[in-house]
Amino acid sequence: MAATKATNLIGMTNSETRPLLQWSAAMAMSGTIGAVVLESGAAAPAVAFARCFVGGALLVLWCLSRGWLQSWRPSRRDLGLAVLGGLFLVGNWVLLFASYALSSISVSTVVYHTQPLILVGLAAAFLGEKVAKSHLVRAGIAFGGVAVISLSAHGEDGKPVQLAGIALALGAAFLYAGASFVAKQLKHLRPHLLAAVQTTVGALVLAPALLITPLPSTTSGLLWLVLLGTVHTALMYVLIYASIGKLPTTTVALLSYVYPVVAVLVDIAFYGHRPTWPEALGMVAVLAAALAPQRGRKPTAAPEEPAATTARPRAGEQVS
Repeated sequence: MAATKATNLIGMTNSETRPLLQWSAAMAMSGTIGAVVLESGAAAPAVAFARCFVGGALLVLWCLSRGWLQSWRPSRRDLGLAVLGGLFLVGNWVLLFASYALSSISVSTVVYHTQPLILVGLAAAFLGEKVAKSHLVRAGIAFGGVAVISLSAHGEDGKPVQLAGIALALGAAFLYAGASFVAKQLKHLRPHLLAAVQTTVGALVLAPALLITPLPSTTSGLLWLVLLGTVHTALMYVLIYASIGKLPTTTVALLSYVYPVVAVLVDIAFYGHRPTWPEALGMVAVLAAALAPQRGRKPTAAPEEPAATTARPRAGEQVS
């Protein structure tokens, strides 16, 4: 009997450790996206196109290898919502990537993490979901933190960050929340399949922008974009969807902090960002209010998370 208990314990530990490592790795990858974008030297639309083109192609191949794409027969509604969500998703990437150069990686990333609160607001406005008083308090704290960051943060050159960069990060958060809101209506689709469709849509929509903002002319710039599409998109999506439905809600919410923390550390270590005390307090306020798990409901941290007992992730989940 003791041996049986030990075996069960080992099996349970292994089954929890793998998704834990997968989710942690995905969040750490997310935290380095800003550095990859800046190192590529490309304009935001070109970066978003490369992410969609490379990452989307790999996701399509993944879906084909699993037989998901061949058997998919979407309705007009599903296809229309998938395209709409894709437009929101790639628009969010363009705004977020553009914000890095106007503020800083850490400031943009933290401000961007107001999106879970925005998503709850959209659900209340369009789906009639009730908003708890605690959520209103959290929203007040988070956006108060954004205000403090706006007034006290400094960029790479030591000068105050441009408010345009913070505005772009907030705009990206709204578009991301919109993409997640649309994806909630497509919970019956496989998330990998939805991601493949949306990145394909993004590549088609952003292709004309290359006439104005072309891809990098240097090999190093192109390699950074290939890295973004392969590791920070295709691989990251696979890791997230392989792990998120197997982890407890509180674990996912807690480890979601890895994303902004890594982004701040990268900004400090490689781009000389030195947060002021008010800026640091503002960042803590935003992250504590936006990512802390809520009692009685699943947190809507990015990406939005399914119930811990779900066998496979739902299509309503998005990643940044």
